[in-house]
Amino acid sequence: MRTAGRKDVLTTGEVARACRVAPRTVSKWFDTGKLRGYRIPGSRDRRIPLQQLIAFMRAHGIPLDGLDHGGCRIMILSTSLPEGMVEAVNASDRYELRVARNGFEAGMIAQGFHPHVVIVDPSDDPEEAAAVCRLIKAATDLQSAKVLAVTSQPGNGGHNPLVSEAFDGFLVKPLSAAAVIAAAEEATNLIT
Repeated sequence: MRTAGRKDVLTTGEVARACRVAPRTVSKWFDTGKLRGYRIPGSRDRRIPLQQLIAFMRAHGIPLDGLDHGGCRIMILSTSLPEGMVEAVNASDRYELRVARNGFEAGMIAQGFHPHVVIVDPSDDPEEAAAVCRLIKAATDLQSAKVLAVTSQPGNGGHNPLVSEAFDGFLVKPLSAAAVIAAAEEATNLIT
């Protein structure tokens, strides 16, 4: 288990990613006293000491390998990405980006990579994009993943017709490393 650069205190979002559950589940564990930590004075934000999390994970049989991936794991399903995007996103140790060119690759990558955020470009193949989204939402170990669609223009009033049961949000083309990181942070509530 890697410890270099690991934080001593984690947010509920970081705990959720490590345990591969929804942040709401972590809040319930905290509120019922199953997971020990503390609240930030004057706010509702919770913080969990790393040692408390490790003890909790061991006691409940949760694999500790989620702690080794302290960064946000992002998978993009697209046949066309700007040159250098993967390198730009992966340059930070806070993010890891993998790219799938088709639905089969997406399934193979998602199974072992366990992405926190999946970005899908429906313009490549709308039926395949919808199928990938349904499969990710149906997979027990991927249910906490946020699925975002890539669109050429946002909808009216901040709403987009792509945001439905299949998609949790959207990004507007053209994609850039900064846009991907910002969308991932917003979708997973990362604190920078």
